[in-house]
Amino acid sequence: MFVDTHCHLNFKAFDADWRSAAERAFDVNVKGIVNVGSNYSTSVRAVELARQYRDGKLDNGKLFAAVGLHPIHVSALAKTPSRDRGDEDFRIDEYKKLAQDPSVVAIGETGLDLFHTPDSVERQKEVFQQLLFLPGQIDKPVIIHNRQAGKEVLEVLASAEKPTRGVMHFFSEDWAYAQKLFELGFYISFTAAVTLNNVSASTVEVIKKAPLGRIMIETDAPYVVPRLQKNKGIKRNEPTFVTEVAKRIAEIRGIDTAEVARLTTQSAIDLFGLT
Repeated sequence: MFVDTHCHLNFKAFDADWRSAAERAFDVNVKGIVNVGSNYSTSVRAVELARQYRDGKLDNGKLFAAVGLHPIHVSALAKTPSRDRGDEDFRIDEYKKLAQDPSVVAIGETGLDLFHTPDSVERQKEVFQQLLFLPGQIDKPVIIHNRQAGKEVLEVLASAEKPTRGVMHFFSEDWAYAQKLFELGFYISFTAAVTLNNVSASTVEVIKKAPLGRIMIETDAPYVVPRLQKNKGIKRNEPTFVTEVAKRIAEIRGIDTAEVARLTTQSAIDLFGLT
């Protein structure tokens, strides 16, 4: 069994076929999919999709939701609001209420992005800190986005009033950084970027050294198509392809893909409480 711990079937790219995309994944033993919100409207959408699978069981295939505000949406520079991207008013009470839905297994994604929106870093930190406070109130982990802001993310985590548990999604830092996250009790998650020819040596080192019980896998679909599918001309990633991430991790570690599937699924169950 596999779990795609970070996906966006709630985005416009899947408006026409989100259900069939989910079913295709279930057919190849991807039995859990966590749809992650990037702003309020996509967070609501994630909950709406997950509610349709609420009464199911993980081993039959099930959708879950995470609710949060991506740092690029915090930027006052974004001028075109939409369901997928754009600036919006941030009302923490709305997210807190939405996060109490039984389908929601995490707060996120939230964090800092100094690549796309460096001019709004102080406001990003304010929102990040507010969203970090929610997991302590409702006993759910946090999904963190970090783009060229590793130092600043750790500073915000260190300033949290209570210890926070969660996962650094789309991990792209080095081994020393991974160790700091493990010391904080965090997990790290890899995307199909690890299958590409330009994957960094530092990422490969982390995959080789990290405890498999602290790793998770994800697609971040519709983004980051795996190398095999990309070579076939496929332009949209989807949950089915999370198996490619597991295969690449297995190759790097020199172990069976089934072992990666088992351990990363258990990590997802442990962190998110998937049932």
